[in-house]
Amino acid sequence: MQSTDSNSTGQAGPSDQASSFDRAGLDDFIAGLPKAELHVHIEGTLEPELMFELARRNRAPIPFASVADVRNAYSFTNLQDFLDIYYQGAQVLQVEEDFRDLALAYFARAVQDNVRHTEIFFDPQTHTDRGVPFRVVIEGLLAAGKEAKTRWGLSSKLILCFLRHLDEAAAFAVLSSAEPWLDRIEAVGLDSSEVGHPPSKFERVFARAADMGLRRVAHAGEEGPPEYVEEALDLLRVDRIDHGNRALESETLVARLASTAMTLTVCPLSNLKLCVVKDLAKHPIPRMLRSGLCATINSDDPAYFGGYINDNYRAVAPLLGREGLATAARNSFVGSFLDADATAVQLAGLDRYLEGRG
Repeated sequence: MQSTDSNSTGQAGPSDQASSFDRAGLDDFIAGLPKAELHVHIEGTLEPELMFELARRNRAPIPFASVADVRNAYSFTNLQDFLDIYYQGAQVLQVEEDFRDLALAYFARAVQDNVRHTEIFFDPQTHTDRGVPFRVVIEGLLAAGKEAKTRWGLSSKLILCFLRHLDEAAAFAVLSSAEPWLDRIEAVGLDSSEVGHPPSKFERVFARAADMGLRRVAHAGEEGPPEYVEEALDLLRVDRIDHGNRALESETLVARLASTAMTLTVCPLSNLKLCVVKDLAKHPIPRMLRSGLCATINSDDPAYFGGYINDNYRAVAPLLGREGLATAARNSFVGSFLDADATAVQLAGLDRYLEGRG
C-alpha cells in the first residue's frame, strides 16, 4: 500500500540533535517502538546453531566444523562473497519441518523486537534446484506463519523471490510451481547477484505475476546503478524498492520516488557488512528522510550480518534521533502490503506509543 500523506513519507526527517539523546533511553525507546519489517530473507535468518542442528537431523554435510567456524566465515567484502556462504548454509533445509523451524525462530525473534507485522522473502529456487519440492518450502513457511499469528498475534506475508543470476525460463518455472498457493503469496521479488543482472531481464515474468494478481518488489540500487532503480519502476512496475541506496545519485530519481511515495526497504547493517557503505556514520538514510523518501529500516539477512531489526534501528539511532526513528517505523506500516484497515490499526498503536513516550 502506498500513500501520498506527507506525514507518512519521511517528511519529518531525522533530528539534528540525535547525539544529545541519552543512549540507554534511546535503546529503550527502540525496544518498545511498534514496527513492521519489510525486507528480510528467511534463509538469511539461519543462525549457525540451527544450521548445525538441521545438519545433524538431516545428516547433511556442511563445510564447517563448528558454530565458531561459521561465524568466522562471515567476513564479506561484497554481495557475492556473502551469497556463496548463504547458499552453502541453505543445504541443510530439506523437509517441511526445517522450513517451519527456520521461520518460527525468526518470528519469535521479531516479536522480541516488537515487530507487529513482517513480510518475508523466500527463495524457492535455492531449494527446488537441489531437489526440494516447492510444496515442502511453502507449506513449512505457511505453518510457521499460522503458529506465529496464534501464539503472538504477529501477522506475516510471503514474497516469492526470483534469483536474478538464473535465467528468465527458470523464473517462469518457479512462478508456475507457485500457482496452487497464489492466494497465500502476496508478491514476487527479485534478489541475488545484482550487478550484471538488470531488472529488464525479468520484465516479462513480472508482467505475468501482475496478471496473476501479485504485487511486485525488487532489489535495485544496492550495488547496481540508479538505472536499475528506474528499470524496476518502469519495466517491472514495482510497488516497493528494496535497498535503493544508489537512487540518491540522481536528483531526478529522488524527486520521482518522493512524489510517488515509493517505499524503500533500507538495511543499514547489511550495507555496512557488504561494504555498500564504509561507515554507518555516513549512511544515507538521514538524507533519504530529509528528501521526503518513504525509507524504512530492516535487517535483510540478520544471521549473517550480525543484527536483527532493533539492532539496525540502534545502528542508525545517532543519525536519526527519536523523530527519525518514529518516522521510519511509521513508514514501515504505510509501505507494507497490509490493507487499509489493518494499516490504520497499526498506525493507531504507534501513535499511542509515541504519545505515551512524549
